[in-house]
This record gives sequence, C-alpha cells and structure tokens, in this order.
Amino acid sequence: MDIDTRLLRSFAVVCEEGQLTAAAARLSLSQPTLTKQIRQLETQLGVQLFERTRAGVTPTPAAEALSGHTAAVLDGWDGAVRATRQAATEAEHLLRVGFEGSTINLVGLATMAEFGRRMPGWQVRMRQNNWFDVTSGLGTGEIDLALWHAPADLGPEYAAARLAVVDRIAVLSSEHPLAAQEVLDVRDVLAEPFVAIPAEAGFWRDYWLGAAEREGRPARIGAVAHNADEWLAAVACGQGIGFAPEAMRRLASRPDVAYRDVTGLSPSHVGLYWLRERPMTPAMTAFIDACRATVKLT
Repeated sequence: MDIDTRLLRSFAVVCEEGQLTAAAARLSLSQPTLTKQIRQLETQLGVQLFERTRAGVTPTPAAEALSGHTAAVLDGWDGAVRATRQAATEAEHLLRVGFEGSTINLVGLATMAEFGRRMPGWQVRMRQNNWFDVTSGLGTGEIDLALWHAPADLGPEYAAARLAVVDRIAVLSSEHPLAAQEVLDVRDVLAEPFVAIPAEAGFWRDYWLGAAEREGRPARIGAVAHNADEWLAAVACGQGIGFAPEAMRRLASRPDVAYRDVTGLSPSHVGLYWLRERPMTPAMTAFIDACRATVKLT
C-alpha cells in the first residue's frame, strides 16, 4: 500500500494538536482540506482514526498504533530526500547556502573568490531563507548551510561555525515617540505592538519577538510580514516595531525608519549552521573558512 507522506504529516499534526482548527492553522491549510486529507487516509487504511467531539478530536486505538510509527516513517523519508539532494548537488559541484535578508550583504565577491580558490570548479548557490520553514531548507536538504543571526543555544540538532556575536537593535518608524530616544530599555520596548514573522517560523518568531526577555508575557502583534521587505515596510508604516540584527542599521537605511540600541536585549550569534546529523563535506568546510577570512561584521 502506498501512502502520500502529506497525509501522514497532517495526521501527525492533528494528533499533536488534538483539534482540527489548530492543526489546520499550523499546516497552513483550510479546515475542510485537512478534514478531507484525514478522511482520505482513513479510507486508504480502512480504519477510523479519530473520534470527533465538541472539544476536538480523540485518536482511536488504530490512530495511536499508527502514531507510534509515523515519526520513524517521516524521518526516514526526509533523510532519504536529503541524501538524494545532497548527492545530486555534490555531483554538480554545487554548494547551497541559505541567508537572511540582513546577512546576504555580509557575503560578497571576496567570499566567493576565496571559496573558488579553495574549491576549484565549484559554485555557490545563495537562497533567501524561507520564513515558513523553521529549518529554512536544512531539514529538507534544499540547502547545505544557513547563514543566520541566532540565539546562543539554537538546539542540539544544529551544529554551528560562529563568526561573531553582535547586538540586536530596535527598528521603528521615525515618527514613533520612542524614536526620540537614542537608547531604549527593553522593558519599555516590549510593551509596543510588534511586526512578527509567520507562526510557521516557530522559535525564530519567538526569538525576534524577544520571547526570552518577555518572561512568559505574550507579545502584541501589530502585523505579520511574510518576507523581509514586507517586514520593514510594516515597521515604516507604523504597524509595529521589531528587533533586528545591528547590521540592518547600515544595510537598510531609510529616512522613515529609526534604528535604536536596546539595553537588556540578548545579542545574536552570527554563523553558518547545519544539521548536526549531516556529514561535513570539503565544500562546506571551504565555505566556512572563506567566510571567516572575508566576512566583515563591523
């Protein structure tokens, strides 16, 4: 029997959330579409997977049995996809690097020339991070390395080659009352509405909302942006403020946006990240060394 992995992923999220509404939102699906997927999986398996109740859905014994195997099946398939993509790109002498909107400006001709000297015949393909994927493509094997501003402890699943530690700053409309101050206190800033990145970004959304400094207090969301340009435009239009790497002060200067230092806000660790389970290749090592030799963070 062949099963679409999308159906298994949807099934797994419904089990975790315990209700279709929350699961649909997390999967960026409409509830009718998610319901259709679950029914399709039930039809293929010939079993009922959930009991519908007013409070949500309850897994049947059949669903509990399936749930015990789902993670291994999906992890195995994801690993196969990653290995396939990695083998293909290595055969093409291609390294794929993801970047944030604020980090691409750190890598230029000097970095590429240094990489080419270390890996003759190889090319680097740069791809902007996907805010709807918490791994930005590392988990699916779409990229080999990610250039990120990240918290000090990103999690045990990631390995890192850190380049520097830099401040995070506040970004706000130049007309905002707080823009009159040269230095802000994080306790005052956190009370403001924020421009957030999508919920699908997971811990990245929390990090750029200053979750660690909020001590459990929820953020006020003034707008949600789907890419870096939308984010900066929403801030400029006064829909909310935000935190960003210090480099944005220099790289995205505009008269309607103010950049201010913030006391009490933890810094970012700039570096190249990859999945710890991913074997390091000569091309990955060469790119890391090229960045260390050429990237200027001040």
